[in-house]
Amino acid sequence: MSTGRTKKETLRVHIRWMIRRDMPEVLQTEQESFEYSWTEEDFLRCLRQRNCIGMVAEQGEKVVGFMIYELHKSKLHILNFAVLPAYRRSGVGGQMSAKLMSKLSSHRRTRITLAVRETNLSAQLFFRAQGFRATRVLRAFYEDSGEDAFLMQYSFANDSGDDGDDEAVNRITQFEES
Repeated sequence: MSTGRTKKETLRVHIRWMIRRDMPEVLQTEQESFEYSWTEEDFLRCLRQRNCIGMVAEQGEKVVGFMIYELHKSKLHILNFAVLPAYRRSGVGGQMSAKLMSKLSSHRRTRITLAVRETNLSAQLFFRAQGFRATRVLRAFYEDSGEDAFLMQYSFANDSGDDGDDEAVNRITQFEES
């Protein structure tokens, strides 16, 4: 018996550092994924920073997803993350998330954060399924649209005590009432 939704078979990908040659495929994924997409100059400006890292998910010779993140003293912060629409719901994003989570440790970087547009429900649900929790509302966060964002966080071993669902909901409620 089917529920009407079909889950694609899990697709194995190779995750590696982003190189200059990947930029056309990364830009294609970016443009197909976001209304307000980054330009090539945005990517290059970001990747020139010492603490900024780009990774791609590759299926055969094709780049099917990417992530850009920053290294901070106690956390990793995702700046941009996308999977080609045709490859979504096939495990690519989950493998990229797992790769990033494997870089956490109990004594150094203990959490991953990212901002998600309030209208990007699919990203909110995806990151929630990966173990992220919304911890704050960032008012008028996006300059391009004035849209709010949810600050989402994943903690190493989810043992920080401030990741409880009730507390996250209360914090969001507190910001909504302001």
